[in-house]
Amino acid sequence: MAGKKNTVGSKAFPTEYTVTNALKKGNLVTKLSAVIFGLGNLVHGQIIKGLIFLAAEITYIIYMISFGLGQLSLLPSLGHIKDQQQIFNEETQLFEYVQPDNSMLILLYSVITLFLTAALILVLRASLKSAYEAQYRKANNMTIPSFKEDIAIAFDKKLHRTLLSLPCLGIVLFTIMPLVFMILMAFTDYDRTNKDNTFDWVGLINFKKVLDFGGEFGKTFWPVLGWTIIWAIFATLLNYIFGMILALTINRKDVKYKSFWRFCFILSVAIPQFVSLLAINQMLQSPNGALNVLLQDMGFLETPYQFFGSAQNPLSARVLVIIVNLWVGIPYTLLTTTGILQNIPAELYESAKVDGANPVVTFVKITLPYMLFVTAPSLIQSFIGNINNFNVIFLLTGGAPATSEYYKSTAGKTDLLVTWLYKLTIDNQDYSYGAVIGILVFIISITFSLTVYRRTGSYKNEEGFQ
Repeated sequence: MAGKKNTVGSKAFPTEYTVTNALKKGNLVTKLSAVIFGLGNLVHGQIIKGLIFLAAEITYIIYMISFGLGQLSLLPSLGHIKDQQQIFNEETQLFEYVQPDNSMLILLYSVITLFLTAALILVLRASLKSAYEAQYRKANNMTIPSFKEDIAIAFDKKLHRTLLSLPCLGIVLFTIMPLVFMILMAFTDYDRTNKDNTFDWVGLINFKKVLDFGGEFGKTFWPVLGWTIIWAIFATLLNYIFGMILALTINRKDVKYKSFWRFCFILSVAIPQFVSLLAINQMLQSPNGALNVLLQDMGFLETPYQFFGSAQNPLSARVLVIIVNLWVGIPYTLLTTTGILQNIPAELYESAKVDGANPVVTFVKITLPYMLFVTAPSLIQSFIGNINNFNVIFLLTGGAPATSEYYKSTAGKTDLLVTWLYKLTIDNQDYSYGAVIGILVFIISITFSLTVYRRTGSYKNEEGFQ
């Protein structure tokens, strides 16, 4: 029916219920539904539906008049009063203190107001389309559904929209809105020096300071970024390689009790990751950590070993977090690769054996390409996850070893961007710099993901492995 036209009298009615058709082909009542929400529904007997549209519009207008417009008017300046002022009251003949405007609340309420405005636009579109549908049905002597029938349709033909509405609303409220607020925060000077949550717009100055190689902040950002990339590469590839080797070894035909060996290696997954990391942290402490005490009692060490390294030599700490990450990461790779190995067609290996291929050639020509084809998206996801791997670093080393070389000693030699961001905001209250780092991490992650994924066989050939 969509795409066709029905002629009623001398007027052609497109059957597609769109905003464009409503504005072009709708009658006066339909067009007025863009100004008075639900008017078309009220005129055509859809009272409850029309009242819902109208109530949404009235609620928005009351909100904007009483609160929203005032907040939006303060958004360009983030508040007119930046410091506590003493003003003489003519009526009382006394001096009164006026509190400064709360810039953070102004920014927050302005973002909420903008999102409510966007929601109103969606309601406007729905009002227009609903009014045009009612007009079309009446002109063609078709039944105009009642509110009860609309509810039935929402849980039948439009069930997908009904089920997705709440998750989408949750994403907007708890993901998109906080992201917009954080992004705007990056263009302010909000930090611990701002009293009473008052701050100003500073444009791109924070980005310039963060990205400046020679600046105080840049001398911390670039080394931490470099270590973050190195960590993500090693953590991803080593987990993948060792997990695959372990899966291949257990999956060999001559290995007995395969289920038992898989159970042994996967057992560590049953322990919550944060428990394992905190336990390992205590074991490796110096001088009284369990491992140091054990090695000294056995005569292998004369003095305690600094497993977490020093500011001058952080290599041991960095190697340590990579090794411990293998402990918590390999079991997951083992599970994934085992399932894939068991689904590689046996005919491929039989043909390779007939052709005289040795195990190395078979692995390089059959197993590895198949594995990479299937697991490429997972590898990309793992790499991005390791860039933002907060738990391993924060719970194991806390970013140690600490160093005075970095900005206000807020970062350590094993800190990733995400753990440094946490310290900047929670410990040092440099919220604007934290917001900038969050944006840069997002840009790096999305650029890498989209660029690499579009080059994988999984994207180019979704139908199967050739």
